[in-house]
Amino acid sequence: MSFYDKLKFNADGLIPAIIQEQSTGRVLMMAWMNRASLETTIATGKTHFWSRSRQKFWMKGESSGHTQAVKDVAFDCDGDTLLIQVEQIGAACHEGYQSCFFRSVKESKFEVTEPQLETPEQIYGKK
Repeated sequence: MSFYDKLKFNADGLIPAIIQEQSTGRVLMMAWMNRASLETTIATGKTHFWSRSRQKFWMKGESSGHTQAVKDVAFDCDGDTLLIQVEQIGAACHEGYQSCFFRSVKESKFEVTEPQLETPEQIYGKK
């Protein structure tokens, strides 16, 4: 039996993937995968996702150069969430932070909890 048979994709054929920096344990991001993006991730060793907003298959870092080298792919006991450990090259967040979780809630307000490595303009150029 293939491990794909153990996975529970939602009605849209997607499964959430939590991306974690293997060396530090820091959660970098969450994104959606379909079977094709998971298969490509496993085949290439680079993370690939499905963008729900753009309805498009994409590789992390295809525009920014900030790629993720896959070190481990795991799934939870229910088979409905992936945990992918990576070596992150550059910022994981499209806003230029190491992690997409760079804001913490404090008494109904928030504060930025890590430095911005690059601005979106530096990463992607002027739009």
